Amino acid sequence: MEFLQNNLIYLIPAMGVFGIIVMAIKSAWVTKQDAGDENMQRLSGYIADGAMAFLKAEWKVLGYFSAIAAILLAYSGTLVETSSWVISISFIIGAFTSALAGYIGMNIATKANVRTTQAARTSLASALKVSFTGGSVMGIGVAGLAVLGLGSLFIVFYQIYVINTGASVNGKEMEKALEVLAGFSLGAESIALFARVGGGIYTKAADVGADLVGKVEAGIPEDDVRNPATIADNVGDNVGDVAGMGADLFGSYVATILATMILGREITSVDNFGGIAPILLPMLIAGLGLILSIVATAFVKISKETDSVQNALNMGNWSSIVLTAIVSFFAVNWMLPENMVIRGFEFSKMDVFYAIIVGLVVGTLMSLITEYYTAMGKRPVLSIIRQSSTGHATNIIAGLSVGMESTVLPILVLAGGIYGSFYFAGFYGVAIAAAGMMATTAMQLSIDAFGPIADNAGGIAEMSGLPPEVRERTDNLDAVGNTTAATGKGFAIASAALTSLALFAAFVGVAGIDRIDIYKADVLAGLFVGGMIPFIFSALCISAVGRAAMDMVNEVRRQFREIPGIMEYKAKPEYEKCVAISTKASIREMMLPGAIALIVPIIIGFAFGPEVLGGLLAGVTVSGVLMGMFQSNAGGAWDNAKKSFEAGVEINGEMYYKKSEPHKASVTGDTVGDPFKDTSGPSMNILIKLMSIVSLIIAPHISAGTSHQVKVEVRKEMKIINTVDQSGKTVTDTLINKTDTISR
Repeated sequence: MEFLQNNLIYLIPAMGVFGIIVMAIKSAWVTKQDAGDENMQRLSGYIADGAMAFLKAEWKVLGYFSAIAAILLAYSGTLVETSSWVISISFIIGAFTSALAGYIGMNIATKANVRTTQAARTSLASALKVSFTGGSVMGIGVAGLAVLGLGSLFIVFYQIYVINTGASVNGKEMEKALEVLAGFSLGAESIALFARVGGGIYTKAADVGADLVGKVEAGIPEDDVRNPATIADNVGDNVGDVAGMGADLFGSYVATILATMILGREITSVDNFGGIAPILLPMLIAGLGLILSIVATAFVKISKETDSVQNALNMGNWSSIVLTAIVSFFAVNWMLPENMVIRGFEFSKMDVFYAIIVGLVVGTLMSLITEYYTAMGKRPVLSIIRQSSTGHATNIIAGLSVGMESTVLPILVLAGGIYGSFYFAGFYGVAIAAAGMMATTAMQLSIDAFGPIADNAGGIAEMSGLPPEVRERTDNLDAVGNTTAATGKGFAIASAALTSLALFAAFVGVAGIDRIDIYKADVLAGLFVGGMIPFIFSALCISAVGRAAMDMVNEVRRQFREIPGIMEYKAKPEYEKCVAISTKASIREMMLPGAIALIVPIIIGFAFGPEVLGGLLAGVTVSGVLMGMFQSNAGGAWDNAKKSFEAGVEINGEMYYKKSEPHKASVTGDTVGDPFKDTSGPSMNILIKLMSIVSLIIAPHISAGTSHQVKVEVRKEMKIINTVDQSGKTVTDTLINKTDTISR
């Protein structure tokens, strides 16, 4: 036990190394599986080449951005005593690691897709094993990189700024170490935003173009080899739903842990770890969650064709949550002192454990609620199916209604989670609740990533002309994948809300303000501006998809018109031109939404001060969470409503299938929902966290030398006293009491 106490700080990054080793073993297993015949491998090669071409183009742009941002951070770090030019190094490492996390996921996904297709020729169980193992490579890899990166950098900065100077663990030196470490999170979230937005524009431009011309106009099946946009569509699944999601949750994971560490510094802890137990605890929980998620992956399996894939995934998810809760009890009881205080709020170590449980419960409930609103056979999706029978317009109305309704229960759960976690352990409780929720990120991301792999597998099966039972098995996996993708997005947005609140609390402390008073006109104005940001951000993302989709539609129509023999399988479509359209459009269109998230907090903070910036952050968080939930759930429900027609649906006693009029209406709804669920919706959680992190980093700059002039009313009192002197004369005395105006 003494060994663990003395070396815990080094064992945390070791857990990350262990995760990466497991990732490598699983990746090698997937690679060894049968990749099918030559035609299947050729199609998979097209997808892999297209995905890699996009990443190279994206990395080139982001490389320029990272270099400029690093220079600015290095300069700004020299201006205040609580930062350093080293923050630029931290930023670059975070940006590189985030990009690497996305690449790992995409690389394995482009290998697992064709191997899942081949496995589906044998059984549903085999297909699930290959696709989920491919997804777990990404989930475990992302969590492993995060734990390794944060843990290692903290050791370095703690040694440089605290140990070497002999400073207090609660003083300015530790604040400096964590401020420099925040650069790692900023780098991760910056790359995540561009990757998510860029990948989302790519995938949905291709998807919309393929659907509108291929399925609606030409009447050919989804993923038909004759559709020029089908390769770009499958590439998009990898760059958006895999690489984008990987970078997204990597950034969320890091930001959550960092926020908890910053608040942990404010706690004076008498412990066996040199007083840094509240700082180490979130990293330890993350490391333990990674290990337990690896264990839980063994529970994801089926044995028969009739077994529920969703139940298998739920078994893995529930196992990771329960195991994390149990282990967290022992970790908290071992590390923390009996009683602690943060900002005058007293709490015990068991209160911290209760806050972690609150976070796990919130994450679980968010996933269950999201599953209800997006899963096949449930009331919300069935309502969209029914209203598809009366046309395209009523399908759109139903989907929008479901999306709006789906925000009610999650927000109530989230509000209860915020109140409950704060009740137990103040702002540290809110932060550690988010850390508890994110502890199972490896499992959550594994479940999320398997969906795009299954989707690609179905596309390859269709394009290769494999037997119908193969496509039935991949469609089974894909339908579940749509639901898990939606639940993953619900999980991510919930964690973002808790994390942003924790970052907000950290920002208030660093900025030197004790409250955000919305009674003040400028703060209230900032609140309204913040509430607007997610709307303009979503508008830019959705319109970008629309413009890119128009180019894609025109290109597909041109090829159908100008290349004779495509429809008769006598000529090969020009897939590469559609891939190029999506690549160029996504790179071009991702810049402005990304700039909003980075620049707006800086402008508001320096122009109007920290309190107005706090109002802006509050508005962004509330509005962004609602927009994220609404768009992601509406899009997921539309998608599964469309997929329900593939097996056949009953509407008013009559059965309807693909190519029916209600099915065509559902395709329109799915097309509208695509940019909702895969571009703007999932980008909301990155938006609100990135703006909070930017605000945290600039907080020392905008707080320094800030003077708040508060006018106090001048009060003058005149008192008249009549007295009688010794000679019997009446004397009148006038006393004046005056309180001057002061500034504070």
